[in-house]
Amino acid sequence: VCKVSEGVNATAVQAEIDSYLDKLVGSDNYFTYTAASIVEMADQVTGTFTSFLAAIAAISLLVGGIGIMNIMLVSVAERTREIGTRKALGAPNSSIRIQFIVESIVICIIGGTIGMVLGFGLGALGCKLTQTPVSFSLSSVLISVGFSLAIGVFFGYYPANKAAKLDPIEALRYE
Repeated sequence: VCKVSEGVNATAVQAEIDSYLDKLVGSDNYFTYTAASIVEMADQVTGTFTSFLAAIAAISLLVGGIGIMNIMLVSVAERTREIGTRKALGAPNSSIRIQFIVESIVICIIGGTIGMVLGFGLGALGCKLTQTPVSFSLSSVLISVGFSLAIGVFFGYYPANKAAKLDPIEALRYE
């Protein structure tokens, strides 16, 4: 173990040590590293872990969004007569579309809020158990709410559009 004095280039010292050890024991019988290389390895591990978590989050959002779409399609099917009545009374397609998109957004916001509360709670518990300081940022909350809104609009649009395009006569006949 070598400690380099402050102001001395650690990479140059490492190169000199490597050269000396190559002559002394051969190049395959030792390894050297610096604090900078340890930090670089830690950054690589953190980056890999972050990518892995991002992939899991993306899959979860996709599955959740498909679930929202299915819930909304069932809602449209159950309320077909209501949609037919509204259209027969003159409701424009845009108001029906907005109604179902808002419903989808509300479902996503409720789910997102539950997820944030669980995440903050479990994060605080984990920090308390490991005795590390905890901090939550406003930006993470805003990003979460933004994603919930986006998922609600994106996956709620198809069922909302399907509801808006229903023929009022066929909708009123629906059993």
